[in-house]
Amino acid sequence: MKHIVKIMALLVVMSALWVSLLQTSKIPESYTLLLPLYFIVSLGCYGLLMVGVGLMQFPTCLHEAVLFATVCALLVLEDIVEAKEYLKQNGVDVGSNS
Repeated sequence: MKHIVKIMALLVVMSALWVSLLQTSKIPESYTLLLPLYFIVSLGCYGLLMVGVGLMQFPTCLHEAVLFATVCALLVLEDIVEAKEYLKQNGVDVGSNS
C-alpha cells in the first residue's frame, strides 16, 4: 500500500472520529476542537521520527565511496600536474618533484 493511501485512510478515520466526538459531546468542545491541531503535530513528529530512523539506517555504499575517492584523487593529481606546467611556463621554479 502506498504511503499516500495510508495517510489518506488515517485522515478519514481521524476526521470521522473527530466529527463523532463533536456530535456526542462526551469530551468538552474546547478539547475536541483542538484535536486536528494535535493530529497535525503528531503527524509532524511521526515524520521527523521516520526521517531520523532512515538516517540512522542509511546504507553505506563502500564500493562507490572508494571509486569516488579514487576518481577525485586522480583529478587532483591532474590539476597539480597542470598547475606545475603552467607555473614552469611562466618562469616559476616548482622543484624537481613531478
